[in-house]
Amino acid sequence: MMRRLSFAFAGLSVMVGACAVGPHYQPVAPAGVNGQVGAGQTDTATRSFFDSLATARASDSAARMQPAPATANLTANEIGDLAWLDLLRDSALVDLVQTALHQNRELQQAVARIQEFRAEVGVARAPLFPSISASGTASTNRVTFGTGTPISYQALQVAGNVAWELDFWGKTRRGLQAAQADLGAQEAAQRSVVLSLVSDVATGYLQLLELDQERAIAESTLVSRRATLALARSRFQQGLTSELDVRQFEAQVSAPAVRLAQVDRLRAEQEHALSVLIGAEPRSIHRGVSLSEAVAALHVPDSLPARLLERRPDVRQAERALAAATARIGVAQAARLPAVTITGFYGTQAPNSDRLFSSSAEVYQLQAGISIPLFTGGRLVNATRAARARAEQARAAYEQTALEALREAGDALVGVRTARDEVIAQQTQAEALSRALHLAELRYRTGVSNYLEVLEAQRGLFDAQLALSQAQLRQLTAAVQLYKALGGSWNEQK
Repeated sequence: MMRRLSFAFAGLSVMVGACAVGPHYQPVAPAGVNGQVGAGQTDTATRSFFDSLATARASDSAARMQPAPATANLTANEIGDLAWLDLLRDSALVDLVQTALHQNRELQQAVARIQEFRAEVGVARAPLFPSISASGTASTNRVTFGTGTPISYQALQVAGNVAWELDFWGKTRRGLQAAQADLGAQEAAQRSVVLSLVSDVATGYLQLLELDQERAIAESTLVSRRATLALARSRFQQGLTSELDVRQFEAQVSAPAVRLAQVDRLRAEQEHALSVLIGAEPRSIHRGVSLSEAVAALHVPDSLPARLLERRPDVRQAERALAAATARIGVAQAARLPAVTITGFYGTQAPNSDRLFSSSAEVYQLQAGISIPLFTGGRLVNATRAARARAEQARAAYEQTALEALREAGDALVGVRTARDEVIAQQTQAEALSRALHLAELRYRTGVSNYLEVLEAQRGLFDAQLALSQAQLRQLTAAVQLYKALGGSWNEQK
């Protein structure tokens, strides 16, 4: 009998057609993926001017440049493509990012959510197979038939039970497709957490490097101004200048000292914030290369293929949401069609345990049933309409996400290019003012000029050096934003 039941179930499973109601989802490429992002927008004359400044600065600083650190040997991490960090050539930053990927609590939550959705796929797949269970009962019975004498008997039963709703219309399969798409969307969401985490760690670390550079500028300026103050005091004692010169130079010494105190506070706060971000207690953060070295190592193209945006997590997540919504139209449509179920059991039944497993105690039942929805007050029809409306919403959201991705990537590329030009201009100003200060100090020492030229040159140089440091930070953070906007490295091979 078990063989006959097996053949019957096998035949029914073959009868279940491969077709499934509802629209078949076809991936749709986001708008604008065949073009370029960030095509040059600077006019030729302006571009030539910035290029000439860059050439001049490269020539001026070639003799002073130290060899760049060796390129780290990086590979793509299983949950994040980190090779772009190789462009900054800073092993300390790479170590921080790797620590964050292993210890950050928000990322751990995202990984756990992926496990949850992967299990939900298994739940959605389960109805494709028969549900099999075992049961055992012991009963005392008293029954009567018509006007006959009541009959009393004991019954022991052991049986295997089967229940199965045949997926004629693809309701279960569409539900499985939706669950798989939900899993893909959650995986994209995890990738988004990774991108944000890597970007935040890199930005926080670069801010530390910038504060280090500001501190070095303030210390150097303080030493220079103290030397000038000592010179002014010496000249005053010799009767070569007035007390006004001395007091003015004393006031100048306080500016870099104030900045030193401010930078020390900001550095401590930034180290504490970065420690928490990587999942560690507040502590000192190890540094690698300097901010200037990181800027020198960075090379970003002015335009990139728009197809890189297809891998952005939010674009991928929106596309998977559209796929899930499309599949759920089929689920809603299949609910309006007849449902065919197979139920049965096979076992033994006897009045006592001695006869329970004898051949004469065999019992079985096989049933096929059909349920046809006739009237539900419009519930099923409206459920289908709602599913279609949600799919249209998902399609619009996907298209809007793609457009926003194009905008953000374009903005990021413009930010990188303009920040690079700003750094070149600031370098030109800082080097010119450095030379001007040197000349002013020489003129003051020889009595050719008064203290005002030195004061003005000192103020201008200090402000220009701080502005250059902040411009370099903006250039590097713009590259970080570009990484985030593209959904990964701009190197297409990665």
